[in-house]
Amino acid sequence: MSRTIEAVRAEALFVSPVQASEAPGVDRVRDAVTVTLHRIGELGCAVHVAGEFGEHPETAAARMGWALTAVRTAFGLRD
Repeated sequence: MSRTIEAVRAEALFVSPVQASEAPGVDRVRDAVTVTLHRIGELGCAVHVAGEFGEHPETAAARMGWALTAVRTAFGLRD
């Protein structure tokens, strides 16, 4: 299955320790994505995201929505 770079980045931000309540700037989002991908890799991010959706779907959906928006802003992507 092919995944977009946007999806990979959003998953990395999702599993990072950065919180939406921090209102992180673009540099913080980019750094979090880079560090998380280096630390656990694409597959590791996907596994963690799947686990969160399985255990906490009500909060995981909201966090993924935030992660996608933050990644689009930080990396210049649009809806």
